[in-house]
Amino acid sequence: MKRRVFTRGSIGLLVAISISALGSRVDSQTLRPEAAAKKVYEQVPNIPRENTYTRKETGAIDPENTLISRLIRYHQDVKKRFTTTRLDWQLTLADYLGANEVIVEERYPGQNTLTVNPMKSDVKAIQSLNRRQREAIVTALVILYNPVENTPPTPTPQPSPSPSPSPLPSPRTPSLSKPGDANLLK
Repeated sequence: MKRRVFTRGSIGLLVAISISALGSRVDSQTLRPEAAAKKVYEQVPNIPRENTYTRKETGAIDPENTLISRLIRYHQDVKKRFTTTRLDWQLTLADYLGANEVIVEERYPGQNTLTVNPMKSDVKAIQSLNRRQREAIVTALVILYNPVENTPPTPTPQPSPSPSPSPLPSPRTPSLSKPGDANLLK
């Protein structure tokens, strides 16, 4: 049996190709965190959902309130970070890993809408992920939120006929010194 080995870059590339093939690049203003989370879970299915929390208003479990949707809300709404840059997503994950900023429990997504604040559980879930899983999440989010490049193709410059330059005279090479030339320097 042949074993497939995926390198760090190949996983990100696979996620990039998968999301690009779906044509799912969208504007961050039009994509709800729950819809974005669903797309991330499609691309990286081995991430825990952590969606067993009940809503305060209904008392029912909210299956769309997932770990990734809360991570996105924390990133966008609490930290006000850009959704299009890899570094900003990495900083958000660093918050969860305790390596950057402290996550304030009172401001965490779900604090006001769920019966139990999911922050501690979410931090544990992110900390339990390996580096490849975290990288796959970042790659999926960056590709998902990057706007479509709508720039028109740049025209290829056509060479314009210009007068041919006249040949430059070849520089004179200095002659070799002769006996007595040093006396000329006095």
